[in-house]
Amino acid sequence: MIGSLDSIFLQKLTFTDETLSTLKILGEYKGKQTLFTQQTPEVLNTLLQVSMIESSESSNRIEGITAPHNRIAAIIQNKTQPKNRSEQEIAGYRDALALIHQSAKHMTLTENVILQCHQMLYRYLHEEGGSWKMVDNDIVEKSKNGEIIRIRFKPVSAVNTPQAMKDLVENYKTAIHVNQQEPLVVIPLLILDFLCIHPFTDGNGRTVRLLTLMLLYHFGYEVGRYISLERIFEESKETYYETLEESSKNWHESKHNVHPWLRYFWGTLVRAYEEFEKRVGSIRKGKGSKTDQIRHAVTHKIATFTISDIEKECPGVSRETIRKALRQLRDEGNIKSIGTGRGAKWIKIP
Repeated sequence: MIGSLDSIFLQKLTFTDETLSTLKILGEYKGKQTLFTQQTPEVLNTLLQVSMIESSESSNRIEGITAPHNRIAAIIQNKTQPKNRSEQEIAGYRDALALIHQSAKHMTLTENVILQCHQMLYRYLHEEGGSWKMVDNDIVEKSKNGEIIRIRFKPVSAVNTPQAMKDLVENYKTAIHVNQQEPLVVIPLLILDFLCIHPFTDGNGRTVRLLTLMLLYHFGYEVGRYISLERIFEESKETYYETLEESSKNWHESKHNVHPWLRYFWGTLVRAYEEFEKRVGSIRKGKGSKTDQIRHAVTHKIATFTISDIEKECPGVSRETIRKALRQLRDEGNIKSIGTGRGAKWIKIP
């Protein structure tokens, strides 16, 4: 396996002025992040709790693992025990995510650390995690009925996976520590190579999203602690899969084009930092009454919005509190509802 982190492959990469501008923007956001961390610790703690729930929910839901939102919140906050397989998998992700948040700076990228993250995903299940795949697996596209439509990519064979993972880790270390390549280039390329190897029978996506957070933390990009990158990946799931597929074409021959995936990954980080700045600002302005926070969020809505939209902008405010505030705004003639039930939306009255 040569892969995207091979020294020769990396040396041949060229970047446009637009690309360099994006990397500069991310560097500037990283500086603002430090300022927020120093000035508003109580706000960041609120954002962390919301991010934990969103990350556990979205990262699992991308893989088709679902549970009611209130059950997920209770599991993440350790207020209940998982009752079925989906909840057991969510609880495993919760534990692995907590480990990353608490100990990332002390976790070096090694094969054992990768296996440990995978093992934690399965700690509440009968299956044992933490082992490389024993049979070949294809990355496929399925219909809504679960039928395979086509094969997106043929990963590294099971017999070659242990060596491929060893090479991946060594190539990463060489790129970062010896050749001192830009981390914001090396990290997404490691993710791409990991998914092209597809080292586990199941849980590859969840494991690599945990590793993404860990590696970003190593270089001070901590936005994933406060804004769920997994949620952003889920909200742009089609583009997520499309860019991965586009950048994995001819990967086995080392003739692949990594730029679609790099642009998507950097765009995700930019969006996360923009949201981070906005949320911190909203909480500061609405500090005090939770109702004031909700009113502030609604005031800045242009199009229709849902309760979930307000939840994202008012971390720490319960759904029931949001419902009460929206009913109050409705009774005051400031907003009106469109539709009923879970699909209900709201809009401001001019």
